[in-house]
Amino acid sequence: MARKLLKVPSLKRKISSPRADDSCSDFNACSTSYVAEKGHFNVYSSEGKRFIVPLAYLDNNIFKELLRISEEEFGLPCDRPITLPYDAASMEYVLSLLRRGVSKEMEMALLSSIFSSCQSACSVHSVEHTQQIAVCSF
Repeated sequence: MARKLLKVPSLKRKISSPRADDSCSDFNACSTSYVAEKGHFNVYSSEGKRFIVPLAYLDNNIFKELLRISEEEFGLPCDRPITLPYDAASMEYVLSLLRRGVSKEMEMALLSSIFSSCQSACSVHSVEHTQQIAVCSF
């Protein structure tokens, strides 16, 4: 009986990842596991589409700002994936710019755009006559 068990090949399971759709852009190396390849990490758009991002982008000011905004919007994830508060089309655009390498002027323009979109989405609402709160939406 023990010999038969030794001859049985080990079974491997693939973990399928949740995606908003089955399409993958050329930037995304679609895989079937939650674990990114070495040197990469996963982030998700607000719609749930997964993006596989190189670790080198963590040094980029644009990506740092996206992560900061995500932290403000969703908090620090401890038991869930990193979700950025942008739709998949916006994420694909930003990641394609980062992949091509942006000039300092373009980086500053994009950071300004991100900042101004946050500021324009923020408005002050009066709760009572003596209390005001700022509400941000994306």
